[in-house]
Amino acid sequence: MRIAAMTGFSSLNMLPEEKVTEKITRRILVGEKEMMVFWKMQPGAHAALHSHPHEQMFWIIKGKMDFRLGNERRICGPGDLGVIPGGVEHEAWFPEETEVVDIFSPVREDMFTGQDHYLRRG
Repeated sequence: MRIAAMTGFSSLNMLPEEKVTEKITRRILVGEKEMMVFWKMQPGAHAALHSHPHEQMFWIIKGKMDFRLGNERRICGPGDLGVIPGGVEHEAWFPEETEVVDIFSPVREDMFTGQDHYLRRG
């Protein structure tokens, strides 16, 4: 199921919240060429090792994320940012309640078809 591209104004609370697993929820904002995902991760959540052709940027709003990007690993906290080039393997662990914003370009169709299995198994 593809979410229609949005134009104009809205608010975060107006976006439907999807329960991905018991520990992961998300709200997705879709434009014509990119998308934003607002994540809430509970302690113990894990985004298993994966890669995708999309460029990804992240911004940690609250909490901590133990993040591996290629061969580098670091703990990220509020205000930290990152850019993940398309095709680069990455993985994330969440030791505490965490809120993260991801921006993807182009739009990640796999998130609308359930093919984002790395989230559902981790």
